[in-house]
Amino acid sequence: MTIRPLPARMWGVLRHPRTTFEALAAAPRWADVLAVAFLAAFTATALVLETETGELALLDQLERTVSTFDRRVDEAQYADVQELSAHGTAYAFVTALVSGPLLAVSLSAALVAIFRAPAGRAVRYRQVLAIASHAGVILALRQVIAAPVIYVRETMASPLTLSMFFTLLDESSAFARFTGMIDLFVIWWIAVLAIGVSVLYQRPAVRVAAAIAGVYVLLAALVALAVALTGGVA
Repeated sequence: MTIRPLPARMWGVLRHPRTTFEALAAAPRWADVLAVAFLAAFTATALVLETETGELALLDQLERTVSTFDRRVDEAQYADVQELSAHGTAYAFVTALVSGPLLAVSLSAALVAIFRAPAGRAVRYRQVLAIASHAGVILALRQVIAAPVIYVRETMASPLTLSMFFTLLDESSAFARFTGMIDLFVIWWIAVLAIGVSVLYQRPAVRVAAAIAGVYVLLAALVALAVALTGGVA
């Protein structure tokens, strides 16, 4: 089978994921898309966080994270957070690495362990990695879009969460925290990933998506509940 060029594969993930994943199953490719997605996410985020506005947004985000399970942030903690916020490039590198290559590699291993190939069909790790790597284009796009939004809004809080539909909620409520953790780009990524898994393992995409989304929503609910019980402020 003819190997599709990288731009066509990345565009295919956004517009025609099933067709794209069927081609990848026959001719797996993953290194190029992982590298490009990582560089795009890293560069976009780093450019913003190295500005004064981006540094302040990162400082606010880190302070909120520290205070999530503790109402008070002492001077020593604040000094540490302030020092960390000055290293926007390093922060961007780590977050892009975790949400890109590391996620794709570890998620592929988990999918191979969880799913069994149908009778008469062998599914290799390389095929799963190709699917996971290309699905990651959605998460890289999220970072690229988020970068200018961070600069304009002067906050790293994502505007593309379920909370945008519940603007009248008390921000300190457990439900408001929960909706703020459900990112719409992540839901899109889950749907695309589920299509890829269904292509490889011949499973219904809806069931796969429901299972992955269920884990994601459950984790968000547990975090929101934990913050509410401990009286956190994030």
